[in-house]
Amino acid sequence: MPEIALQLDIAAPRDVVLAALTTHDGLTAWWTTGVDRDGDVLLFDFPDVPEPFRLRVERADRDRVVWTNAGSFPPHWAGTWISWELSDQPGAPDEPTASEPGRPAAPGRTRLLFRHGGWQPGSEDGVPAVAGTWAELLVRLKDYAQSGKVQPYFVTGHHHDAP
Repeated sequence: MPEIALQLDIAAPRDVVLAALTTHDGLTAWWTTGVDRDGDVLLFDFPDVPEPFRLRVERADRDRVVWTNAGSFPPHWAGTWISWELSDQPGAPDEPTASEPGRPAAPGRTRLLFRHGGWQPGSEDGVPAVAGTWAELLVRLKDYAQSGKVQPYFVTGHHHDAP
């Protein structure tokens, strides 16, 4: 089964990156302006899409954010999960690194490991396109966390009421 995995280093504290992944203001700043919540399910609305993507928040803490697909749309996301692992970024090559005893991680920097897996048989053909979109989204997430610049990838005026 394929899995999308992308890693990036962000020049922002872990709490800033976490807020970008777990708050309405954070998610609408880099992903889509159409974000709602129904209990533990996040609803993501996109232009020209008949219904929102529904992702259940399974975990959201300083180390990891995990969502599982909770809806029937899009069909190729059935059974998938999304994981965001956050850790302090090791120092740059000329700085001390966390892997060396007594040498701390670089202050205020976050390493993010993004994974999207659980793809069902028959959905593999769509994975490369989804991976490309996630790569573009993560650039915006990084820019937002580092600068505060709001630049959602998707802008929608359509609003879905929570079921």
